[in-house]
Amino acid sequence: MKQLETLVDSLLQPTDALVADIASLEGDILILGVGGKIGPSLAKLAKQAVDRSGVKRRVIGVSRLTEPGLKEQLEGYGVEAIAADLLNDADLQALPDVKNVLYLAGTKFGTTGKEAFTWAMNTYLPGRVAEKFKNSRIVVYSTGNVYPFTPVFSGGADESVAPAPIGEYGQSCLGRERIFQHFSGKYNTPVLVYRLNYANDLHYGVLLEIAKAVREERPIDIRMGHVNVIWQGDANEMALRALLHCNVPAKLLNITGPETASVKWIAGEFGKLFGKVPQFSGEEQPTALLSNAAESFRLFGYPKVSTLQMIGLTAAWLQEGGRTIQKATHFQEREGQF
Repeated sequence: MKQLETLVDSLLQPTDALVADIASLEGDILILGVGGKIGPSLAKLAKQAVDRSGVKRRVIGVSRLTEPGLKEQLEGYGVEAIAADLLNDADLQALPDVKNVLYLAGTKFGTTGKEAFTWAMNTYLPGRVAEKFKNSRIVVYSTGNVYPFTPVFSGGADESVAPAPIGEYGQSCLGRERIFQHFSGKYNTPVLVYRLNYANDLHYGVLLEIAKAVREERPIDIRMGHVNVIWQGDANEMALRALLHCNVPAKLLNITGPETASVKWIAGEFGKLFGKVPQFSGEEQPTALLSNAAESFRLFGYPKVSTLQMIGLTAAWLQEGGRTIQKATHFQEREGQF
């Protein structure tokens, strides 16, 4: 396990390109919604890049900090941790005015039955944040769920494809984008809308879910028969570098891996590693939720961790008994019910 952890840590280090971009930024970095699945690793990477850049700059993470140990974890990375409920306007207005903002706050899972709260978090709150940080540059986390399904042979939806979200989660995320676009124009705030799907690390993600199903000999639903995946470390790096590409009007940017990966193929690769025969249910459909991230590769280059490498690391992590997070991606969902 120690050898595996050392290897994974080496794949999470900031690249020279990231360090150079961080050095060229003006101002501190604020991460709103740092308590989610992505936030802590993003904050850690930002602090590492700042330290290596030699430029004195604060990295600040904001969340309710209700998860035990989160505050201590962030502070252990050298990140300043601020407890705040962003829906509480007094908490929001008390936050420091910072030049660089990464907006991760939002809700997805459990939205069915809590639609009103979903819209409050994903569409109302962005307006309050956009007003508060109108003098900042803002990278806004969004999702490929704003796109329609596309044919699996098409290469996925690029940024020119008109949104057509399925279900209230995707609709509320499009609302988030539209609100930030509105205030970007109103206040001349540079914004980049960062449409991510699907980030994977060893603790969670599409690959881990497929790996567990193969290992436990559970059938895998293949109605959504193809996916895009990206190493979370690569996605985090692109998010930080995206601060230099915020624009007015807001720039749209897809973030994911280069392959349209077959779920059956992924399962088959795990089957080889585990000595198992994958089991499937449902009928593979000719369309899927897919994104074309060619523009991000033009800006940042290709991800440094390949899909096959992620598969091998994920299998080894499970076999070594590594810790995982019980938060399913619901990548199989075709009706927008999260």
